[in-house]
Amino acid sequence: MKKVEAAEFTKAMKATHTILLPDMLHYHNALLQAAFDACGYHLEILPEEKNLPGYSLPYISGDYCLPTVLILGQILAAIRSGRFQPERIAFMEPQTGGACRAGNIYNTIIQSLKKAGYEQIPVISLNAFGEEKHAGFTITPKLLCCAIAAVCFGDLLMSLYQQVRPCECRRGEAKACWERWIKSLCEDIRAGRNISGKKRKECYRQIVRDFAGISVEERKIRRVGITGEIYMKFSPVGNGHLEQFLQERDCAYRMGGFINYVIYLVDSEREDHKLRCSGRMILKAHDMVIRYLLRMQHDISQSMSEDGRFVPDADFATMKEMAEPVINQGCHTGDGWLVAAEVADLVEKGYENILIVHPFGCLVSHVCERGIMKKLHERYPGVNIHTIEYDYDSAPALRESRILLGIGEGRENVKED
Repeated sequence: MKKVEAAEFTKAMKATHTILLPDMLHYHNALLQAAFDACGYHLEILPEEKNLPGYSLPYISGDYCLPTVLILGQILAAIRSGRFQPERIAFMEPQTGGACRAGNIYNTIIQSLKKAGYEQIPVISLNAFGEEKHAGFTITPKLLCCAIAAVCFGDLLMSLYQQVRPCECRRGEAKACWERWIKSLCEDIRAGRNISGKKRKECYRQIVRDFAGISVEERKIRRVGITGEIYMKFSPVGNGHLEQFLQERDCAYRMGGFINYVIYLVDSEREDHKLRCSGRMILKAHDMVIRYLLRMQHDISQSMSEDGRFVPDADFATMKEMAEPVINQGCHTGDGWLVAAEVADLVEKGYENILIVHPFGCLVSHVCERGIMKKLHERYPGVNIHTIEYDYDSAPALRESRILLGIGEGRENVKED
């Protein structure tokens, strides 16, 4: 897509503007808000509205994937809600790059805002590659440290909550514990406390002890693993509140954390540089970042394992090995081999029903998610594995009936090629 001129987010806007971010990492949102607050930015998560495609489709083609349709819809709905003044807001869009339309919709958002008469609203690209710079937004060391703490705490709290909630003796105790820690950690991040590696490890142990203190009962319960395209997996706006749907059907569900995805992105970038015969310094820089991320992951896993009750996500190297029999590691377009690795990890952890969620019309997802179904069924013949496609014009009842098949209601172990 041809690059278009965008409104500048100036240094003065840092104090006057609210930055609106799509609801992509639901478990991490409050912590990420605190990280931006700590550095002088006012960040809010875009609220969910009804009929989001009705806001976006007048400005983009219906061939766009669902994440693009929903994110742009949230942006336009927020403007027209009257809650925000167009002269006092900016939008932030995370970008991972690669051959994915949803990962590169920066220009699409700018063009759509211009068509809608809001060309004065700045659009900030949140990426690690230094692209689309704005004078008023910089990823400083402090912001990076606070954001790292937010992601680490978010992953840990999500994993503990999802493991405890299904079998808690007193309904709502796990959620109350999660909420207490979110409030406490947000205060810490805003104040710059407990964000160093050493302090985070101390907090991890306290968090694990608190969740371990929740009384649980042993009972037979349907176990559902969730993986797939990153937005559809984490965002309730994208997946139609899939977690709530599973809770209402008394399912124990689990999804892999965000840190493995971050490591996967850096590792994929490193592999691309190797193929392009980039310089040694670039490769060393990638290796250094990966080693740091692996230490972060190890600290979380170690804290969870010490209690003996909780099971952490598999480490990155193990994930790579798990994916190898299903899909080549050279496939790192979109979510690439990571989806196969997460399926394998969830199966190893005893989740007998697997939902692979992805947007309809996403070619990357069709190759890397639907394309591996035959091998997955051959490798795990006793596991109920289904892909769940989401589209803006598909009936919720159709999608829900497919989810019910995917969790073993109605038919058992239905295979698909």
